[in-house]
Amino acid sequence: MADPRGFLKHTERETPDRRPVDLRLLDWKEVYTEFDSGELQTQASRCMDCGIPFCHNGCPLGNLIPEWNDLVYKDRWRDGIERLHATNNFPEFTGRLCPAPCEASCVLGINQPPVTIKQVEVELIDNAFEQGWVTPVLPAATTGKTVAVIGSGPAGLAAAQQLTRAGHAVTVFERADRIGGLLRYGIPEFKMEKRHIDRRLEQMEAEGTVFRTGVNVGVDVTVEQLRGDYDAVVLANGSTIGRDLPIEGRELDGIHQAMEFLPWANKVQLGDDVTDADGQPPISAKGKKVVIIGGGDTGADCLGTSLRQGAEIVHQFEIMPKPPNDRADSTPWPTYPLMYRVSSAHEEGGERVFSVNTDKFVGEDGKVTALHASEVVMKDGRFTKVEGSDFVLECDLVLLAMGFVGPERDDLLDKLGVEYTDRGVIKRDDSFSSTVPGVFVAGDAGRGQSLIVWAIAEGRAAAAAVDTFLAGRTDLPAPIVPTQVAQR
Repeated sequence: MADPRGFLKHTERETPDRRPVDLRLLDWKEVYTEFDSGELQTQASRCMDCGIPFCHNGCPLGNLIPEWNDLVYKDRWRDGIERLHATNNFPEFTGRLCPAPCEASCVLGINQPPVTIKQVEVELIDNAFEQGWVTPVLPAATTGKTVAVIGSGPAGLAAAQQLTRAGHAVTVFERADRIGGLLRYGIPEFKMEKRHIDRRLEQMEAEGTVFRTGVNVGVDVTVEQLRGDYDAVVLANGSTIGRDLPIEGRELDGIHQAMEFLPWANKVQLGDDVTDADGQPPISAKGKKVVIIGGGDTGADCLGTSLRQGAEIVHQFEIMPKPPNDRADSTPWPTYPLMYRVSSAHEEGGERVFSVNTDKFVGEDGKVTALHASEVVMKDGRFTKVEGSDFVLECDLVLLAMGFVGPERDDLLDKLGVEYTDRGVIKRDDSFSSTVPGVFVAGDAGRGQSLIVWAIAEGRAAAAAVDTFLAGRTDLPAPIVPTQVAQR
């Protein structure tokens, strides 16, 4: 453990400052300033001798959190990154993007601010890259077996890296023009700069993983070719169908799914020639009255992006009531707390509107100009309109950020012959195997929309299952991941 009295001596939780709003809105760089390594070690020392580390239960990856907290406190950074990499292939992603359920279940968090687990994690991996400690991990021997991984998000990348290290010949197929899935085109630069993906891909390529971009499997590569060329297939194609809002006026121009909007901003930052004469991508918030429907992380990503593009005004709608400022009684420790959160994007502008439902869109000349909405309350498990609360809000760009309902089927999944659950995700058993022999499922495609830590955990677990299928046994470590969560 770290300092046995650290949590008594250092009761304050310290994290990096965010850059001033007026400055960070001028660029797309990550919003946080650097954090002093000495202060980080002080924070790591707050990890207490709690006996039963509930943070392990909070983390789907089973990260050995007290161990690497102790190692950072003792200035043993190289040992610390080895312990972190033992359970997490990509701490540079989770350390920036994960909502940190581990911190929500930290024992210290019962009556003090929890340990800054996520910050220790990201500083460990960033330091490791700076020191040159992140090097290719080559297999002791090759197996002669081939595996195709469909999708290059965190689940697909984790499965690919593990299977490559087990000695199999792994090819990752991605229909977009770059590797990374939603990490690449769904997460804005100000939350995670894409250089973090690129440097990890360099390691994976050096290990032997092959990446093929711009390939729509099921069309460019037929199912027959896929099954003939590869001994096993991992479906990690995500849950990419956005939840729609089928109300009057939905057909008007100017109403888009979040994932129709966000990738363009990332393409601009990556240097792609996709802008018009005014320097704006095909879907831009510049000068627009924007309404974002959906109060989650994707909605916040749309908010921060819209503000950086120069939106005139932004409203973010959430149908649920405003959460309490502190942990709700319905989510006691060590569960992930329902509470009011303010992301970096929310600090930057816009207005958050809770307990509101959009009733219809109206427009002129085929373009949206306003929406009609009303306040709602929850009664008997259903949303009920508050009489007399109707209002009209002008808008010329509406972004739907209400989550995702399942994987796309036509080009690949239906042709493979996989079956689906009642929730519309791919059916699988406890070994991550679909109903088609030799075809495995990892991440949101089988779990439903979830967290990045679950995606990486499922990629690792599915890799161990594939390795067992191909070799009869496996030495790959795998977190214990309930595969049936999405099928209840």
